[in-house]
Amino acid sequence: MTAVKKRIVSGIKPSGDLTIGNYLGAMKGWAADQHNDGYENFFFVANLHAITVKQDPDLLKKRTLDIVAWLLTVGVDPLRSVIFVQSMIPAHSEICWILNNYVTMGELGKMTQYKDKSQKSGKDGQLTGLFDYPVLMAGDVLLYDADEIPVGIDQVQHVELCRTIANRFNNQHGDTFKVPKATLSITSAKIMSLNNASEKMSKSESQDSYVLLEDSADKVIKKFKKAVTDSENKVAYGNGKPELSNLLTIFSEFSGKPVSDIENEYGDQGYGKFKTDLGELVADKLTLLQKIYNEIRIDEERVMNVINDGNNKAKAIADSKMSEVKEKIGLL
Repeated sequence: MTAVKKRIVSGIKPSGDLTIGNYLGAMKGWAADQHNDGYENFFFVANLHAITVKQDPDLLKKRTLDIVAWLLTVGVDPLRSVIFVQSMIPAHSEICWILNNYVTMGELGKMTQYKDKSQKSGKDGQLTGLFDYPVLMAGDVLLYDADEIPVGIDQVQHVELCRTIANRFNNQHGDTFKVPKATLSITSAKIMSLNNASEKMSKSESQDSYVLLEDSADKVIKKFKKAVTDSENKVAYGNGKPELSNLLTIFSEFSGKPVSDIENEYGDQGYGKFKTDLGELVADKLTLLQKIYNEIRIDEERVMNVINDGNNKAKAIADSKMSEVKEKIGLL
């Protein structure tokens, strides 16, 4: 008897150029996990989520294709995983409208991102899309009967809302949606800003705070040399040393060495050599990835074929679920 596979669904927004935080926190794990025969993976470009803030149309299209090319570059295999573009599957927008009727404004008002932006600049100026996007996020996974959603700690709240919506719908209309669970990524919550280890690596901060996958080797090395540390001059991981812990996590992920081995190697050598070696390590790895990426990205027909094949697979599942949902609630 063939074992039932668990389905993983995860997306990435094309709202900016990709950083090593995206790579270490999500994409690297996606490539590794697809070789677990107990799982089937659906990875999508969440371009509908990206438009909750103003986007340049040409850049949005470019970055959507860029992400697919980067997924192929880091080893996501379209023969083992489904890669698709959210906006090209109409069921995502449709399920969002339906699920809006199974969640309250009070629940959405408690979502962290909306609360943070509202507190900073007031509720009245916030776009409805920002308020409502957790419902679209719920639809993204409920359409595919996802078992698990790999997320960072900052996204667990959204998965809990997704579970609430699914249970609420199922209670009213009978079992329709599988209720997914969040699976925490070990590294995604730990890839922090090079300037401030209390903040996640983000392109909204200064350019020295993040490393792009497309950064030149010189830029990468300079950014790590300038990375904030502390006054102790001892390379160690743990409480009280958030900056070094962040850098050690990055070193470990790129080198494949345990953090303890890196601590032993650099412990009392000072931060200069450690940061220089880390910068050179990341620069060398990114240079190799960039070579592969450039060869893939220039072949736009290949990238579009991957998208179209993935879209066809995703659409068949999403459309089937939409038909079931409509039947349950009485929509023709």
